[in-house]
Amino acid sequence: MSLRVMESTFNLATFTEILQALGTRLREQRLAQSLTQRELAQMAGLSLGALRKLETDGQCSLETLIRVTQALGLQGELDDLFVLKRQSIAQMEQAELARRRQRAPRRKTS
Repeated sequence: MSLRVMESTFNLATFTEILQALGTRLREQRLAQSLTQRELAQMAGLSLGALRKLETDGQCSLETLIRVTQALGLQGELDDLFVLKRQSIAQMEQAELARRRQRAPRRKTS
């Protein structure tokens, strides 16, 4: 895995590189907090195998990712994920309409 993927954005990374980078980043966070895999797994309510799989190759469920993130006290890092970015007034208006929309519009039947 390239250093670029580890320290930069994921713009040019493959799916596998992103998974591995996230697993590595979480492992580094665990080590920075002086936690063993067993301790973190217990804190997160996960099996040791699930945590090892996450740290090794990034493979996990969304629930596992969130449990580990919370156990490490990193839930604030999730705040900016998938936030709709508004760059122009038209995009801001469109985002506001989308936010207010409760359902997809009904299709007219003939």
